[in-house]
Amino acid sequence: MTSTTPSIQFFAGVFEELSNVSLRRETRTGKRIVVMQFEKLQALSGFKSFTKQSLNSLLLTDEEGEIRVTPSGTKFIFGGDEGDELKRVDCSFELERDDHWDRFMRFMYRYAEANGMEYGEK
Repeated sequence: MTSTTPSIQFFAGVFEELSNVSLRRETRTGKRIVVMQFEKLQALSGFKSFTKQSLNSLLLTDEEGEIRVTPSGTKFIFGGDEGDELKRVDCSFELERDDHWDRFMRFMYRYAEANGMEYGEK
């Protein structure tokens, strides 16, 4: 198996840097919800988002292969003096199957290790 640096892409060849990730479980249904936070999106720089399809697909790649995710929501959070400065982008999706959850967690451990991130609970 070849070693591949874990990556996150909204558009092929445009690599994003994850700022934070939140793992949640909906108490009523038990669904697992992942919220990925990005302080900056390469997909938005240079107006790439206007020349390609919208942020409706997320590609996670590591040594095991690719995970394609369709976000259930993408939220743009603005701030600053004028309220027009992009602070972060939250991208959320659900993982219902245990095998999908396990695969996603393997990806996250690899991504975290490659990017100096640590797991922590609030």
